[in-house]
Amino acid sequence: MRSMELTASHWMYLVGTLVIIMTMLFRQNVVVPAIIMTFFVGWTYLGSFFEGLQTVFYASLVAAGELFNIFLIIAIMTALLNALQKMGSDELMIVPFQRVMKNGHLSFWVLAMVTYVISLFFWPTPAVPLVGALLIPVAVRAGLPPIGTGIAISLAGQGMALSSDYIIQIAPMLTATAAATEMTPVADRSFVLSIITGGIALLLAYLSLRKYITAPIQQSASDVDKQKAERKPIKKMAASYAIIVPLAFLGIVVYMVIAKFTGLVDSIEGGAGAALIGGTALFILIALSASTDWKSMFSSVSDHLVDGFVFAFRAMAPVLPIAGFFFIGSGDQAAAVLSLSEGATAPSFLFELVEAGQNYIPNNAFMAGFGILIVGMLTGLDGSGFSGLPLVGALSGALGPTVGVDVATLGAIGQMGSVWVGGGTLIAWSSLVAVAGFANVPVMELVRKSFLPVMAGLIISTLFGLYFF
Repeated sequence: MRSMELTASHWMYLVGTLVIIMTMLFRQNVVVPAIIMTFFVGWTYLGSFFEGLQTVFYASLVAAGELFNIFLIIAIMTALLNALQKMGSDELMIVPFQRVMKNGHLSFWVLAMVTYVISLFFWPTPAVPLVGALLIPVAVRAGLPPIGTGIAISLAGQGMALSSDYIIQIAPMLTATAAATEMTPVADRSFVLSIITGGIALLLAYLSLRKYITAPIQQSASDVDKQKAERKPIKKMAASYAIIVPLAFLGIVVYMVIAKFTGLVDSIEGGAGAALIGGTALFILIALSASTDWKSMFSSVSDHLVDGFVFAFRAMAPVLPIAGFFFIGSGDQAAAVLSLSEGATAPSFLFELVEAGQNYIPNNAFMAGFGILIVGMLTGLDGSGFSGLPLVGALSGALGPTVGVDVATLGAIGQMGSVWVGGGTLIAWSSLVAVAGFANVPVMELVRKSFLPVMAGLIISTLFGLYFF
């Protein structure tokens, strides 16, 4: 490993990271610390007070660009849901699920199971809008609190499914390549560790939510009569769209399955799946608005989209300055945040700090295992669970023979730390904001509620990996 020469700006970034983590632990909003520390890092690195102020602006601008795809999918799906609610199709659409999700307890586990299956095959990006649009309203009406819906989806999708990436296998490939070892053992051990971590995290989260689960929500007779009166002219149309919308999204899932396991159609993965869902939702929104009142279609579609974007920005706006600070830690975005000239080499503060501290990991199997876990978690702070995998893989390859632990095991442990944190269970500036948006809960509250279950799962799975692999 090459030695790192840390500069004053590296240390300032480290101070900022610690300040933000401590602020989170004290259950305070971290927007202000993120803005202040972004300024100090920019000022220290660029050597100019005024360029430091510019860094604060550019940080949020870059974050907005990186995260806008999440803004957009939330806005589009919210617009579609508003249109369905106006027609009354939303209630008809969830009737089949109500037969299974009879109470909040069952709803929690059904949400987790459905999210896990979809995310395992196609990553959580397309899973969140699908599950969020169709099942979250059912779960809430069944008595599961909104925060419970967000926790179930994030732990099962962004956590358990993405951390193993057992079907698409990009994560284990990155880890194994950097560790100079075979991918199959890394993938297999990651899968086992992800199940252990996810099972423990979901169980602990469910136990903490049990006392907040209420009886299923029943509408009053007057409300039902009022809604029936309002929707009577479009009753048949509402029933039609209650069938059309689920079938359309089911068709997307079938298409993805065909693309995954056959060569009949082009493969669709990650963001492409979300794009297909979003495009389909927009055309359904247009058709639905035209069916309701074709004369006002142009204005109604626009109004629904405006409402969708207002909801999305209200949910995600506080995330931008936080994400901006951590984007400075990634060499891919640091150049834009620091407004460096084209072709200039940007620092990667976060990864360079981790690399500089790798020599302080003791040559002991137990300490090495948890050291790799911590390194993985730290690299996940940039909000991308996969960006730190080459680093944890390289460290695993170097430390494994020295401490007597299989390289694949150390790589799998590091992969758990990186993806569970950065993939979207403990980082508010990741795809977790999409989950929070659909669940209509503060993203920082979702992080706090998930912290202890996830940490317990990671600790136990790491111990399991060290002693049984």
